Amino acid sequence: MANAKPPSKIKYSFPPFVPNGARLIILGTLPGEESLRLQQYYAYPRNHFWGLIAALSERPLPPSFPERVALLKANRWALWDVLEGAERIGSSDAAIRNPTANAFGDFFAAHSEIKTVAFNGQKARDLFRRYVLKPGIVSQDRLTAITLPSSSPLHTIPFEEKLAVWRKELSAYLPSARQNRRAK
Repeated sequence: MANAKPPSKIKYSFPPFVPNGARLIILGTLPGEESLRLQQYYAYPRNHFWGLIAALSERPLPPSFPERVALLKANRWALWDVLEGAERIGSSDAAIRNPTANAFGDFFAAHSEIKTVAFNGQKARDLFRRYVLKPGIVSQDRLTAITLPSSSPLHTIPFEEKLAVWRKELSAYLPSARQNRRAK
């Protein structure tokens, strides 16, 4: 097979998940290899993302992807990636080359109720700042930005420490905060 093409290094993101009533979107960088293989956000079993979402939702970690996405829907949290595509060998964000951002101008025009962006790690935040926050695309004064510790297993702080920061930073969007607002 001398004429066989090498495997493509270009990776592409999934469509956004946006439940009705979403006011918050969590943004990663680009799906990893296992996520792309399974066509599921955060499919790598050592990634802490779904464990964090379950703990914040005050629920046990669901075993299936549709049940995990249901947690996002129940919390009215949208999910997407900053990048539409990029060259990358493997799953490391450090290996991202030639990125193209998703169409956030169109996204926020269609979802104007989303006012808060929570970045799953500093790389997602940095890519958003570099490729999205530009005149005519997305204005920084339109959004509240929160940078969370990455859920990646490469970000080696323990799960409990990540959870404490995620809980503190997302406190206004947690189920307990919604219950408190309704009680008032």
